[in-house]
Amino acid sequence: MRKRLEKRREKDVAKSLETPEEKRLRRLLKKEAKERKRKERMGWDKDYMHYTNTDNPFGDANLLETFVWQKKMDKEGLGKVSTEVLEHRNKLKQEENKYELEKVKKRRLEREQERAMRDEEMQRLQRQKEAAQFQEWEKQEDTFHLQQALLRSKIRIEDGRAKPIDLLAKYISTEDEDLAVEMHEPYSYLNGLTIRDLEDLLEDIKVYMELEKGKNLDYWNDITIIVEEELYKLRKVDAANRDHYGDRREGINASVSNEVSTVFKGKTHDQLSAMHDQIVKKITSGEEGIDIGYWESLLSQLKAQMARARLRDRHQENLRRKLFQLKQEQGVEAEPVFPIGDCSTSNSTSIELVKKLEDSPLPGPSKTKPTTDDEDSNDANEEEPVLTEDDLRDHSMEEYVSGCYSPRLIRFENMEPGTLLVSPEDDWKCLEFARHQLIGRGAIKVAATHEDRAFEIEARKGMNDDEAMFSVESPLDHKMYLWSDKYRPRKPRYFNRVHTGFEWNKYNQTHYDMDNPPPKIVQGYKFNIFYPDLIDKGVTPEYTLTACPDNRDFAILRFHAGPPYEDIAFKIVNREWEYSYKRGFRCQFHNNIFQLWFHFKRYRYRR
Repeated sequence: MRKRLEKRREKDVAKSLETPEEKRLRRLLKKEAKERKRKERMGWDKDYMHYTNTDNPFGDANLLETFVWQKKMDKEGLGKVSTEVLEHRNKLKQEENKYELEKVKKRRLEREQERAMRDEEMQRLQRQKEAAQFQEWEKQEDTFHLQQALLRSKIRIEDGRAKPIDLLAKYISTEDEDLAVEMHEPYSYLNGLTIRDLEDLLEDIKVYMELEKGKNLDYWNDITIIVEEELYKLRKVDAANRDHYGDRREGINASVSNEVSTVFKGKTHDQLSAMHDQIVKKITSGEEGIDIGYWESLLSQLKAQMARARLRDRHQENLRRKLFQLKQEQGVEAEPVFPIGDCSTSNSTSIELVKKLEDSPLPGPSKTKPTTDDEDSNDANEEEPVLTEDDLRDHSMEEYVSGCYSPRLIRFENMEPGTLLVSPEDDWKCLEFARHQLIGRGAIKVAATHEDRAFEIEARKGMNDDEAMFSVESPLDHKMYLWSDKYRPRKPRYFNRVHTGFEWNKYNQTHYDMDNPPPKIVQGYKFNIFYPDLIDKGVTPEYTLTACPDNRDFAILRFHAGPPYEDIAFKIVNREWEYSYKRGFRCQFHNNIFQLWFHFKRYRYRR
């Protein structure tokens, strides 16, 4: 109480000492504070607190006064309500509006979040699509590099500067062809190569194995084993490169090398495989007195011999298959030239061979004696026969002689009655006439093949009753192309349609009806020109339209693409085109097909 009285006394003293301007300012501030409290009580926002009747962006001189819609209040039965109740109602409405506004802001934020999540999902899908497309590009790139490598090999072979990898790649590629035959085994291409050639060949084989993605993996692995064995032998002989032939210890004495070669000579793959299993079993047995170095060296040479045997068997199988196909095409023989025995017989033979090899002693470093010529001949007689190149050549010559492939002379008296005979001079004249026709037209009409019929069926899809085929070409002046010496000029294939229909103008409506319709007129065209072998895919074909000088009602539509295709032209009706895509206009070059679709404009009668 005492503090309040002191505060009141200090306030009265300050009022007595203030100037008129300070008194006016104090009263104005007190009035503004009272007004602020009233606005807060009414629910005004902070953004509108500083607005006054004289200072507001709305230009409202009665802004601070509460608006009362008296007619509405009377209609609602609230005309005699006090001001306090009205202010309370207004405050409730303002709070409801603020609540609705918050809800609107919240929904807007939720929509923005959903849009952001949707955009992020679209970006993720786009990244996945680009990753899949990039993988497809990588596959196409590997295929392109492989095709380029094969093309370089082919060019080097044609130029007479073939490398060993070119001959090996050509050998494996001819296996898929029908009648392409390689008479020599693939490992015969390694004869006479130097150390540097073999090292380069190993690198080239790695490149082919990477590009082919494991297509001919067994073939290249066998070649790699043989190349490494030959490279080891050359490095061993060359004293300058003795430091490079690895950590492999040579456990075979020079006096035993001929014996080892004799043991491996003439063995089939099954025999060598059985010998390989027996050597591995002997090394892993851990018996005392076994020369591990000798058996490991023997095992490494045996792997190369097994690779040669696999390639030799594969080569002979290819020769059998190609010769069998050739005989089937010529109708000489319906059974294989070298019939393969029954699988059960071959399996039993291989099992017996394994048992014999297990019972027989293997060559050792000191136990085995050099074999004599009689023993070699006896072993050779007991071994299964292996077809060599000379045997195949002799067999082919015998078949050629017995088949009588040379034409026989037929005498005139032996001819059947009614047989037409043509002299060489007449045959030559017919041939010259056919050649002149070919040069003049640039193409030969042959019977429709299955491919042509399929093309026509595919092109006819989507045709309706108002469309018909349009294949009348307009002749062009003979033109010499600069690229004609490099590419043979030829006409592109096409499938065109002409759209016809009735035009129901005032005259036709008066003189015709649906039972007696007016004549159809041309309403548009659809041109589909095929350019599958276009050299420059980046240059889009183009067309030009030129009115006919003799008749302005028609025009020549000419298409130009580039090598190796000649220009082609058609005579069409000369009317104004409709270029709106909604009216069916299309001009695009997609999937090696140039499409030009258009309709003519329709002119409506107006008074």
